[in-house]
Amino acid sequence: MEIHDALKRFRAERGLTQKAVADSLGIAIQAYQKYEYGKITPSAEIIKSLSSRYGVSADYLLGRSDKP
Repeated sequence: MEIHDALKRFRAERGLTQKAVADSLGIAIQAYQKYEYGKITPSAEIIKSLSSRYGVSADYLLGRSDKP
């Protein structure tokens, strides 16, 4: 699974909007949308924040591990 697919899945599973996630990260919704659409890759800091928010490892978000 690629990171943009993982971001969509985790957000949807938790019933969150893109705006809610973007706000929690302190970024513009347009930036977050680009992550989910696969247009840009989040920075290491954003990946770290997202992995903490979703309770999974960064490697899992990046598709490098099957273990959350």
